[in-house]
Amino acid sequence: MARLVREIGPLTRASRRRGRPEDGFGVLVRTILGQQLSTGAARTIHARLLDLFAGAGVSPEGLLEVPESRLRACGISRTKATYLRDLARHTADGALPFREMARMSDEEVAERLMAVRGLGRWSADMFLIFHLRRPDVLPVGDLGVRRAVERAYGLPDLPTAQELTEIAAPWRPCRSLASLYLWESLDNPPLAKTVR
Repeated sequence: MARLVREIGPLTRASRRRGRPEDGFGVLVRTILGQQLSTGAARTIHARLLDLFAGAGVSPEGLLEVPESRLRACGISRTKATYLRDLARHTADGALPFREMARMSDEEVAERLMAVRGLGRWSADMFLIFHLRRPDVLPVGDLGVRRAVERAYGLPDLPTAQELTEIAAPWRPCRSLASLYLWESLDNPPLAKTVR
């Protein structure tokens, strides 16, 4: 990991945000759109969704008013449209108190988020990293992190969640930052050979 950090250098603000909005609702919208998609495809669909709101930003109320056909025209699947609407309802009715979440533990935040259809542990980890900026989150379910570790450490296969947790033990208490470097290594691979 130290070698990867040296080769990539300091992360820019943009690389630390990785295309995610600043607001809690927006981060979760972007997270749902990014599920099981490449980063590029998720960014394209997110940009289309933002265009639908003419730059005003996506709000829970606005999302509930948009017909599903218009969401689908952005490239959003029927399933993800259902997830987005459930997120909008939970947000509008106060079940997701974004301001209060800063004072909650990681597990309390995850529990609140996972009550929304389509938000699981991976989604909670993305929220903890990108919105609450918690410093020590290891998203063991993230394929990109697992792929980057496989490459950087010269592993024969993707590490399991347990193997990733063991490899990441020395990165504590900065596993969120390590994850950002791992994602960056996939977007902009360092020139040097992998660590053996």
